[in-house]
Amino acid sequence: MSAPAPEQLALHAAQLRARIAMLDHAYYVLDAPEATDAEYDQLMRALLALEDQHPQLRTADSPTQRVGGAPRADLAPAPHAVAMLSLSNALTDDEAQAFDMRVQAGLGLADPVYCCELKFDGLAISLRYRDGVLERAATRGDGSVGEDVTANVRTIRSLPLRLPGPVPPLLEVRGEVLMFRRDFERLNAHQRAHEAREFANPRNAAAGSLRQLDAAITAQRRLHFFAYSMVQGDGEEDTTTAPDSPTGDPNPNPNMPAVTRAGSQWALLDALQELGLPVCEHRARVQGIAGLRDFYETIAQRRDSLPYEIDGVVFKVDDFQQQRRLGSVARAPRWAVARKFPPSEARTQVLGIDVQVGRTGAITPVARLAPVEVGGVVVSNATLHNEDEVRRKDIRIGDTVIVRRAGDVIPEVLASVPELRPADARAFVMPASCPVCGSAIERGEGEVIARCSGGLICPAQRKQALLHFAGRRALDIDGLGEKLVDQLVDAGLVSHPAGIFALDLPTLQKLDRMGEKSAANLLAAISVARTTTLDRFLYSLGIRHVGETTARDLARHFGSYAALAAATEAELLQVPDVGPVVAQAIRQFLDDARNRAEVEALLGTLQVAAPPPAARSQALGGVSFVLTGTLPTLSRDEAAARIEAAGGKVSSAVSRKTRYVVAGAEAGGKLAKAQELGIAVLDEAGLLALLEQTGGN
Repeated sequence: MSAPAPEQLALHAAQLRARIAMLDHAYYVLDAPEATDAEYDQLMRALLALEDQHPQLRTADSPTQRVGGAPRADLAPAPHAVAMLSLSNALTDDEAQAFDMRVQAGLGLADPVYCCELKFDGLAISLRYRDGVLERAATRGDGSVGEDVTANVRTIRSLPLRLPGPVPPLLEVRGEVLMFRRDFERLNAHQRAHEAREFANPRNAAAGSLRQLDAAITAQRRLHFFAYSMVQGDGEEDTTTAPDSPTGDPNPNPNMPAVTRAGSQWALLDALQELGLPVCEHRARVQGIAGLRDFYETIAQRRDSLPYEIDGVVFKVDDFQQQRRLGSVARAPRWAVARKFPPSEARTQVLGIDVQVGRTGAITPVARLAPVEVGGVVVSNATLHNEDEVRRKDIRIGDTVIVRRAGDVIPEVLASVPELRPADARAFVMPASCPVCGSAIERGEGEVIARCSGGLICPAQRKQALLHFAGRRALDIDGLGEKLVDQLVDAGLVSHPAGIFALDLPTLQKLDRMGEKSAANLLAAISVARTTTLDRFLYSLGIRHVGETTARDLARHFGSYAALAAATEAELLQVPDVGPVVAQAIRQFLDDARNRAEVEALLGTLQVAAPPPAARSQALGGVSFVLTGTLPTLSRDEAAARIEAAGGKVSSAVSRKTRYVVAGAEAGGKLAKAQELGIAVLDEAGLLALLEQTGGN
């Protein structure tokens, strides 16, 4: 195959430059991104590769020669005394290793020390403090000239307007402005309520909020800031971070401000924090490629539990003298790289929209997609949540859509791309009957979710109902998992929960991968499950809106299933935390003849013990707790039992009513939410001390 002609290469380079420039304008100037990060990165990498191979194609106006977009004309320009550089990207482990090898070669030493930080998905900003007072805030812009957003930045409440203690006469702090996930959701809810355009993601929302002409609007958006570097004086000292001293002396005057004395990125972050500037706690000082890999993997696992979005981590040579030895190229420093995560968003086409039937009969529209890789996983289906969401987002069959996946969360369709809509795109129509059992699909007045009316006669609900019934917090039948339930239902051996207790050894041994020992173990677990408590039994029935806590409250209030079955809605409303919606759902379940028959069959098989005793103490009466993570010695059930024995309540979700969050190892989003809401956080020792003070044990 012959090499492309010079004019073809020049045309290709011009096309890439034009496309990138258009995307830059849409993102930086219009605050309306038209491509995902992955698509943009792919274009930029293609242009870089082309210009590296053919330097004569590199032009002064090429986007590879700058680090951002042009500033908006309606915001005052803000020149940077020292250019705000971007970072080179490492998209794979091999590229991260290549970065480490270049650093080793440049410094002439093995296993350099790095400072590892998060790569925030926000907007780079520069803050100039004169004599410790915030004088100017500017966006990065094109790296040389940004936009003056001082009035807007002053509304960020976590940002000090005056720095305490000794500081240099002129100090420029650089960092990231971002919007937390919860504030982003609140903002988009407000946009929907006012029929305004929603933001595509928190980064886009932060950029749009910071560049408002009316600072009062910015103040309502709840932005946050994290500092990560500084420039001292007029920029004559260093290009991106603090020098180890103004003169490069490794033994600086101890009377100088801490930010000036800092000889490393790690020390600088500590010094910035001492000045009252927000600095992210998720950072590490590591050695060599092994340390870089460990930090990347650790943060990748925690990524979805963070209260804000990140799209990777940043590796920086820690020592400032070593940074200066390595230097920078036109666009980026040689001593730092951004190790990016696989993109969590991608574009693809909707091939069709089907519906899934959940355990409670909930009908969920699901988009069938042209397979696309998102977050390192090939995605071919994504949830559309409900009929109203399909209408609101205007998702049609044939549309090009943006799909998002975060961790193990089911992928979802964020939005359509209307300008790419084909002429034959079709709107989604909710089916009138269940695709599994043929029963009518109904949607109650005022409800968002449509449901199959088939109940336990619907195989889709039947399987999920059986799994719920056998779950750990219900009847806890060890070994009765999804694959086995599929076999039992598909073979017609079990069609309702009571049928589980009619299984025998010969029947089970006929199933795939079910030997005599496995069958015997399952039958032993079923035998143990014949004896249970009323609260577990009520929870196992899968009554809508009745979770573990409500089941426990019902068991304690009524004492027996017979008393509960005879209760009116008015009597149900006397149970703590049971409102009209829950009371109606309970009554509807109890009034259904098929449900009554199933419960009677179960009660003829099971031994349902009296409800757990009421709290021995009321010292914590009405106090709400949430448990998260793994405690050192107590299981969650044990911790919950001790809290309830002291009169407290254990909830599954953090809200403003929560008094304490008890956090153990690997605590996730619940801990982050508690910190955001200012809720007291206890470890196991703190919980035990509280229980001891209140008479619990």
